[in-house]
Amino acid sequence: MSGLFDQFKTWYEDRHAYARAWKQRTGGQVVATMCTYTPEEILIAAGMLPVRVLGAHEPQNVTEPHIFGMFCPFCRDTLAQGLLGRYDYCDGVTLTQSCIQYRQTFNSWRIHVPTVKWDYYLPMPNEVQSRFAKAQHYAEVKTFRTFMEGVIGKQLTDADLKRATALVNENRRLLRELYEYRKEIDPRVTGTDALYASITAQFVDKEEHNRELKRVLAELPKLPKTRKEGVRFMTIGSENDDVSFMAMVESVGSTIVIDDQCSGTRYFWNEARIQDDPIATIADRYCERPACPTKDYPAHTRFDHVLKLAKDYNARAAVFLQQKFCDPHEGDYPDLKKHLESNGIPTLFLEFDITNPIGPFRIRIEAFLETMSEEELF
Repeated sequence: MSGLFDQFKTWYEDRHAYARAWKQRTGGQVVATMCTYTPEEILIAAGMLPVRVLGAHEPQNVTEPHIFGMFCPFCRDTLAQGLLGRYDYCDGVTLTQSCIQYRQTFNSWRIHVPTVKWDYYLPMPNEVQSRFAKAQHYAEVKTFRTFMEGVIGKQLTDADLKRATALVNENRRLLRELYEYRKEIDPRVTGTDALYASITAQFVDKEEHNRELKRVLAELPKLPKTRKEGVRFMTIGSENDDVSFMAMVESVGSTIVIDDQCSGTRYFWNEARIQDDPIATIADRYCERPACPTKDYPAHTRFDHVLKLAKDYNARAAVFLQQKFCDPHEGDYPDLKKHLESNGIPTLFLEFDITNPIGPFRIRIEAFLETMSEEELF
């Protein structure tokens, strides 16, 4: 990994210390956000720091009284972080409807994490393709705004919301600029670099994050291309911020050039379309973003979106990173695999748990690379 991305790496590794320091410095509230469908613009307008809840990829035995063991590892790992007090600096916790298992995780968190002062569940239409979806989501985001005004004890003006939206839009735009460098032959931005940048955007103050992105983007063109790309991979699937896995993939003769994951592109890919009504601007953006499988029906819009990403970034193969027991992604997998493979993109399926067996995964990746190189010979 290039030293240019060290600040993002530090933020990622010291994310709890960062949030505590931010809170002490600003006196603002910190909010634990579950799911990237959370309209951060409302929280930022209220002077708060949204912090995406992430797992720690370490063994734990505290969630069993609260949620089923057959819930996905991400649900169990993130709930464990709350129960273990890792997010005790968070004043509130919010969830925008994603999957039913994560809703139960949220319910357990708000009831059993003693430091929670307030919580908010934001319903969101799962069928975002419906002609009623935007009107419904508009009403829910408007209600969320009213609730947040009660939390902070003052009005959230349209100007506040517009400023916050401009700030988040700038962050999305800068991350897209960074990802453009991954299209290069022998890209200067590796998959590990990009993951550090995109995942930290989900819990670092946006103004600070934007400044760092601008600094990195100014320096990138001067960076020499010293690393051979090998096989260009795309990653697809459930939430995954396991940096050690990404680093391993890129240590065996390959580069992760693009992803379709909520730890990456699905979080920032589309900007909010600016409208006169700031609530419409915010609400519509989350209905229009690249869909998660929980919201991608009746038509599977993400299949062509994923294929286009693979083609645009010249990915030669795709690795599905599947959280064990993740029903929405498991439902999509057979058809999406077929869609990619019928369009010339071979795939590999890896099932992730709270802790991941990097050694066996390395063997699977190396065998996949070997198979691809053998196919090229014939």
